[in-house]
Amino acid sequence: MDKSEVNSIETFLQQQALLRAVFGTIRDAVIATDTEGKVTFLNLAAETMTGCSMQEAKGKPLESVFQIINDETRQILESPASHALREGRTGNIENHALVVSKNGGECPIEHTASPIRTAKGEVEGVVLVFRDVSELKRHESLRQEALACTEGIIATMPTPFLVLDRTLRIESANEAFYKTFHLSPKETLGQFLHKVGHGQFEIPALRSLLKNVMNLNQSFHDFEVEHDHPQRGRKRLVLNARRMSLSGEKSGKLFLAIEDITDRRSDERTIHVSEVRYRRLFESAKDGILILDEETGQITDVNPFMGELLGYSQPQFLGKQLWEIGLFSDKIANEAAFASLKRVGYIRYEHLPLETSRGRRVEVEIIANVYREATQSVIQCNIRDITERSRLEKRLEMQALALADLHRRKDEFLAMLSHELRNPLAPIANAAYLLRLRSGDDPVRGQAITIIERQVSQLTRLVDDLMENSRISNGRVQLRLDRVALGGIVERAVESVRPLIDQRKHLLTVSLPPQTVWLNADAARMEQVLVNLLTNAAKYTDEGGRIDLSVSQEKHECVVRLRDSGVGIAPDILPHIFELYTQAEHSLDRSHGGLGIGLTLVQRLVEMHRGTVEATSTLGQGSEFTVRLPLLAPPTSQPDLVKPAPAAATARTLRVLVVDDNVDSAASLAMLLRAQGHEAVTAHDGPSALAAAIDFRPHVALLDIGLPKMDGYAVAKTMRQQPGLEHVVLVAVTGYGAASDLQLSRDAGFDHHILKPADIAKVSEILSAVTVGLN
Repeated sequence: MDKSEVNSIETFLQQQALLRAVFGTIRDAVIATDTEGKVTFLNLAAETMTGCSMQEAKGKPLESVFQIINDETRQILESPASHALREGRTGNIENHALVVSKNGGECPIEHTASPIRTAKGEVEGVVLVFRDVSELKRHESLRQEALACTEGIIATMPTPFLVLDRTLRIESANEAFYKTFHLSPKETLGQFLHKVGHGQFEIPALRSLLKNVMNLNQSFHDFEVEHDHPQRGRKRLVLNARRMSLSGEKSGKLFLAIEDITDRRSDERTIHVSEVRYRRLFESAKDGILILDEETGQITDVNPFMGELLGYSQPQFLGKQLWEIGLFSDKIANEAAFASLKRVGYIRYEHLPLETSRGRRVEVEIIANVYREATQSVIQCNIRDITERSRLEKRLEMQALALADLHRRKDEFLAMLSHELRNPLAPIANAAYLLRLRSGDDPVRGQAITIIERQVSQLTRLVDDLMENSRISNGRVQLRLDRVALGGIVERAVESVRPLIDQRKHLLTVSLPPQTVWLNADAARMEQVLVNLLTNAAKYTDEGGRIDLSVSQEKHECVVRLRDSGVGIAPDILPHIFELYTQAEHSLDRSHGGLGIGLTLVQRLVEMHRGTVEATSTLGQGSEFTVRLPLLAPPTSQPDLVKPAPAAATARTLRVLVVDDNVDSAASLAMLLRAQGHEAVTAHDGPSALAAAIDFRPHVALLDIGLPKMDGYAVAKTMRQQPGLEHVVLVAVTGYGAASDLQLSRDAGFDHHILKPADIAKVSEILSAVTVGLN
């Protein structure tokens, strides 16, 4: 070995020593191998990370000292040193490698391997350098979490958000931006802001602001722009921008937030308009309005009308409570009202006295309620001057009392009118009956008697209708409901109207269903309904006309139809035909007569039976009235419809006392009784009636109620107390027929109550019953 070779070896050894010294002091781990891959050197960092000392590792295969695995797949990885030896060049870096130490610990690393070459370029080994990147990984993880959090916040922001580069190209945008401006990422990313979409951001002032933000590291806030979007219409936007310099970047990024304030501005305008409108209403209202603090009850605002009402200026109201301006009598009353207001949120007072600053007394109505205004509760009091209204209410109340009194006096007048009309009717009817008993064969006399009887019947019906309407209007009519067969009611109604129908030569047809129609009704009142309808048809149908009465069942209703061929009802009258005092004819001759109350009575009685009545007509072609009543189910056992005839009474003379202040009425009725074979005496006032009763000892007393000196009620009560007269059958024969009159008759001791003119058949029936009792 020559000297040069020796020098070379010494130099190499010196270099080796120097490298070992250098590798021993650096923080990176270093492992060197020979050409066979056996470890020739470990520095201190490598010993720490692998868990092997230099003595333990030297001469061993590198794979037994330096074992690495993939941190995701957990697979063993090939050492980059092996690759460097095999390929003769630097080995690739594995980013997901973990070094496994001798004691089983794992540590993430970054590593690389390079071949060691001689001066001649031959590979004589490899050096492996790796480092612990745990802290780097942790920082990277924190950075990624922070980035993900930031991106999540931006992505979920309802406000459109952009990230721009130095040239104002869009690098990223959140979902709100795409939705708001109807753009896709392809149309947005990489585009200049002023060219994106429909050019809504092509605003020179905005571009200048953004460049200043980027170049001068400035920011701007609440820059407002307007643009017309083809799909969204005109929009108003607010933009905010800030520059952010990122680590490692000189230019930085520009963050731009875009807020659509179109609706907000619209709401602000609406609120402003509402406030203006409220203030205008508040100022111009013709009611006094006070705004109070809900906690203290002090006045915070007042409208001009309130000042005019009380005569105070606005400053005189502010800070005061209601009792201090006279709306309550004292502080205690004021506090009680406010306690109630806070409890229920609303109070109302009427007819509160209030005195103005000028001493004038007014009556006011107060309505107060609590509501929210911004962040606090307030009380609004509306005060209305009701002085004039109160005066009118009192006037109306007095008028109502006067009308009620007038109504009462009208009823009294109608009752008196009925009595006075019935008084002359009674002797006329009695006289006609007497004349018929002795009419003989004189046809003229017979015709005259028929005319008298017919007109008396007509007058009686008019008086009855007049009284019935008055009673129904005042709720004094009570139905006596019972199970009744409609067929019998129709028969009696036709029988009652037959004289008028025959007189006018009408053709009357009556159609009844084969099965019995049952109603829950007052038979007398339903007969009254049919009599009025038939009478009305007969009156308004010319002589020789036709009247058709039919009864049918339709579902759960009984339907009565009355059709005539008469004059019909004019279209202007038809809607009012059931109103009181309405008549289809107003001619001077009054050829059809009547008071215009019959159809009103029909409607009211039908409605009291839970039914309906309607009229249809064509002028000149007759009319049709339809009554609908609820049906009643047939009885389980058919009742005996034919009442057995009463046993014939043995003829016997009765003593009958007739008392009436109308001499003709008393005399004619006495004559009728004598014609029937009874004894009859008359009296014309209360005291003489008592005297006649004591002297005559009657079986039956027919007493008028409205007697002079002593009325019929007192006469009846006194007779009941007289020995020998307590069993006399007392019959009230009177023009008073109200329900109260019937009750008074019963209370006075009367056995029967008959309206004038007395129905002779009814009187005969009562006398027959007395005769049977005596036998």
